[in-house]
Amino acid sequence: MVAARGEAGMLMFRAILLQVVATLVVAAIAGLLAGKHGAVSAALGGAAIVLPNSLFALRLFAESRKPGGASPAAFFVGEFMKVAATVALLAAAASLYREMHWLALIAGLVVALKANLLALLSKKF
Repeated sequence: MVAARGEAGMLMFRAILLQVVATLVVAAIAGLLAGKHGAVSAALGGAAIVLPNSLFALRLFAESRKPGGASPAAFFVGEFMKVAATVALLAAAASLYREMHWLALIAGLVVALKANLLALLSKKF
C-alpha cells in the first residue's frame, strides 16, 4: 500500500514536470512568433496552472503519508484552493504585466492544462 502511494506521488510530480516542459515549449514558440512579451505572456499563463498544481500535488502527497491516506474532504479543499490560486494568479498577471499578449497567455494556459491529459494517456510516462 505504501509503495502504491509512492508511485502515485511520483506520477503527480511527473505530470507537473510535463506541465513545466510544455509551458517552456509554448513560451519559446510564442517568443518566436510574438517576441519577448509573447514569451513572457505564455509563461505567465502556464505558471498560473503549474504553480497551483504543484502546491496541490505537494499537499496531496503530504496527506497521503498520514495514516488512512488523504481524505476526500482534503482533496476537495485542495482543489478549491488550486482553482482560487489560478484565478488570483491570472488576475495578478493581467493587472501587473501591461504588455500582455492575450493569445499567448491563453495558449500557455491551455497547453499547461492539457499536458496532464497527455500524462494520463501515456503509459510510458
